[in-house]
Amino acid sequence: MNFFRGVMGGQAAGPQPSGAETIQKLCDRVASSTLLEDRRDAVRALKSLSKKYRVEVGTQAMDHLINILQTDRSDSEILGYALDTLYNLISNDEEEEQDAVTHIPVSGKRKNVSAPDETAQKQADDLGAQFTDTFIQDPEHVTLLLTLLEEFDFHVRWPGVKLLTALLKNQGVQVQGIILVSPMGVSRLMDLLADSREVIRNDGLLLLQQLTKSNAAIQKIVAFENAFERLLDIITEEGSSDGGIVVEDCLLLLLNLLKNNSSNQNFFKEGSYIQRMKPWFEVGDDNSGWSAQKVTNLHLMLQLVRVMVSPVNSPGASASCQRSMYQCGLLQQLCTILMATGVPADILTETINTVSEVIRGSQINQDYFASVNAPSNPPRPAIVVLLMSMVNERQPFVLRCAVLYCFQCFLYKNQKGQGEIVATLLPSTIDANSISAGQLLCGGLFSVDSLSNWCAAVALAHALQDNLTQKEQLLRVQLATSLGKPPVSLLQQCTNILSQGSKVQTRVGLLMLLCTWINNCPIAVTHFLHNQENVPFLTAQISENLGEDERLVQGLCALLLGICIYYNDNSLENYTKEKLKQLIEKRIGKENFVEKLGFITKHELYSRAAQKPQPVFPSPEQMLFDHEFTKLVKELEGVITKAVHKSSEEEKKEEEVKKTLEQHDNIVTQYKELIREQDAQIQELKEQVSTMSAQNEQMQTTLTQQLSQIQQHKDQYNILKLKLGKDNHSQSNSQGDGSQMNGLQMEEVTQLRAELEELRMQHTLLQTQLGDKDTLINSLRSESSQTAEGSAAESDNSELLKELEALRSQVQSQSAEIHQMGTEREELIRRAEAASSDAAPSSDGSLDAQKMAELESRLAAQTNETERLKAEAKSLSQSRVELEQQLASATSTVAILQTENAKLQTEVQESKKEQDDLLMLLADQDQKIHSLKQKLKDLGETVDDEDDLDTRDQTDDDYEEDEDED
Repeated sequence: MNFFRGVMGGQAAGPQPSGAETIQKLCDRVASSTLLEDRRDAVRALKSLSKKYRVEVGTQAMDHLINILQTDRSDSEILGYALDTLYNLISNDEEEEQDAVTHIPVSGKRKNVSAPDETAQKQADDLGAQFTDTFIQDPEHVTLLLTLLEEFDFHVRWPGVKLLTALLKNQGVQVQGIILVSPMGVSRLMDLLADSREVIRNDGLLLLQQLTKSNAAIQKIVAFENAFERLLDIITEEGSSDGGIVVEDCLLLLLNLLKNNSSNQNFFKEGSYIQRMKPWFEVGDDNSGWSAQKVTNLHLMLQLVRVMVSPVNSPGASASCQRSMYQCGLLQQLCTILMATGVPADILTETINTVSEVIRGSQINQDYFASVNAPSNPPRPAIVVLLMSMVNERQPFVLRCAVLYCFQCFLYKNQKGQGEIVATLLPSTIDANSISAGQLLCGGLFSVDSLSNWCAAVALAHALQDNLTQKEQLLRVQLATSLGKPPVSLLQQCTNILSQGSKVQTRVGLLMLLCTWINNCPIAVTHFLHNQENVPFLTAQISENLGEDERLVQGLCALLLGICIYYNDNSLENYTKEKLKQLIEKRIGKENFVEKLGFITKHELYSRAAQKPQPVFPSPEQMLFDHEFTKLVKELEGVITKAVHKSSEEEKKEEEVKKTLEQHDNIVTQYKELIREQDAQIQELKEQVSTMSAQNEQMQTTLTQQLSQIQQHKDQYNILKLKLGKDNHSQSNSQGDGSQMNGLQMEEVTQLRAELEELRMQHTLLQTQLGDKDTLINSLRSESSQTAEGSAAESDNSELLKELEALRSQVQSQSAEIHQMGTEREELIRRAEAASSDAAPSSDGSLDAQKMAELESRLAAQTNETERLKAEAKSLSQSRVELEQQLASATSTVAILQTENAKLQTEVQESKKEQDDLLMLLADQDQKIHSLKQKLKDLGETVDDEDDLDTRDQTDDDYEEDEDED
């Protein structure tokens, strides 16, 4: 034990061993000692030396420490020392590195040693990465570490969490791969969030942050391990936005799980977790004195909302989240923060950006935002208040950018909002007593601040984006420049400011506004060209050799002039397409014009603005391009270049070919619609045929059941007949006795009554069956009048005719059987009468008069009963005649159905013939279109193939269906 006392700081005689020697001896003791206490003390000593002698301990003791983790699982204390030692070797935390490189003398006073420079820190990072590589060379080591995390002992679990976090920091991708393939690896780590000890839970959050970085597979597993529920519960327990660093860690982990992961975003929305975000943004009236942690937490919460509705997400997913945020009141809560007082500037800026993306492209959210008013006296719309900040040069630059982005998102795909903004500029709607959005935009457009000019121009351009109606309406706007002078149009005032040679940022903004304004609007092009000074100004700007800063202005002037050519309707004689092209060729040169036009896309700020819709710029001077304008340039650059190079003859030929193609396209479209209608009709007829087939099968089943019932009735009748024959035979042998004869006669009458009841039941059953058949015939007649499948209907009706004939024969046979039974009944009655007549003379003279009278009365009663039975048999015969008549009418109905089916078959044949003629006509049209396309290709035009056109049509149809569903 003296050895350990020397290592741990005790005084020993003789020369002190070096650090490497001490570490070597400790390693030998760990490897060779049989006593657990000795190994534990050796590992504890290695832990105390691991920071100062990081290299030596790492190179000599790592294998022994890993072996301890594998063999000494039963002792939590030695496991904790080993894990702590490994963490000291692998971790690159700055505080620990500072302790490792800073020497503290015995006196306790720190020497004046500077902090490690970048080179020393890089070396430390490399050392941690090397030890991490050594540890994860065998993936089983990571699996072993995951197993140790299941230990509940604090001294094992906590250092294990820290060690795994350090491994992920140094070699995240490799460790993520090992954990991903480890059975239940991620699930074991998720259990850390349920640990009752806050230290372990909080470090578990840091571990999961490192684990979920840039790994979509692990992000999905963590999300489906109920991570959202647990994290939101922790945030609520810790006080939401008023919570501490733990809330920040939870929000960072949520951002890792949701950012750029559409699957997790959909799971978050479907799990109704968006609704649980609303309480985060409930702020009171007193917003003074926000702590730095609260600002950080709220900033991350706003970022989390933006992740769900980011423009880079799929449009359908973003729209669904936007609806949920409006329905649960989250948008309303954000607007409350937007209009509150005392909110820190950076939170206000981020809230504006968040509201922007929540309303972007969502009509219901945009309408709500338009109705929000600021708590002022008198109340003003929130849009007006925000625009006042945008055109105010004293406001922070990032805040003005956020307001511009909010205004752009409000107008994105919102023609209603665009119309409301433009209406505030029209003479009929201007209110002199209030400040409107249009007045603020005009004020910013013509102010002395170049940034206000640019922001106002871009904002006004978004009010005209893809809206031909508002472009034409804006031509009506008149401005009063000074007293005593007539008003000028807004379009003219913009060109006047351009010609005055203002700052580059102002001119770029105005040129972007003019390009957006006259794009795809021939009336605006005509108004622009009507001013005789505009075209000479543009040609002069393009033809001059100016400095580097002016190249962008030249490119935008070329774009503006190119739009005037491409969308020119030749209504002005002096500025037709051909004359403008001749002017370019004489004054500028076509090649020079195209080169100047290319300056726009080659500008370094162009590519930056094209990346995302939000205007983010390092400084106001670099605020030159708008995202939507970059799309316009990309769309117009090619067509303008072609338009400039084309001759008048080529344009005429192209217009003729376009007209011809449009005509042929219209014809093809008509035939396609006709074929679609016929296909729909054929499909409907097929469905009707299938329905009739099913009904036919049902009828056959019913007929089979009826046949079985008839057979049962026959069997019952034969049994009754046999019984009656036996009774008659017994009566013939016992006629000598009068009293016995009377008893037998009564029994025969009872049997006759039973047979008569059976005949009645059979008659009723036959009438019911015949009624069912009539119902089926009527339904078939109504369905046959609608069907057009002749052949199928004919076959079905022939089968029905056969069934009706069979039913008719069955009814006839049953009627014959009924008649036969009636004959037999009459014969039985006669035999009974004969028996009674024979019994009278054979009676003995000793019978008294009273007995004779009783016998005569009984005979009279039996005679009356027989007459009644005869009457009922007659009525049954009449019913049979009626049944035969109904069968005859059913037969005539079938004949009518056959005639109608023959007509339907003829119509189907005619329809097939018409379809064949249409197909022949379509083939001729396709041949003509192919020849015309070949002519266009010969002329140098790019022509889309038929498959491309069909694909585009299908895409348009799908898009329209998606809009209808939304």
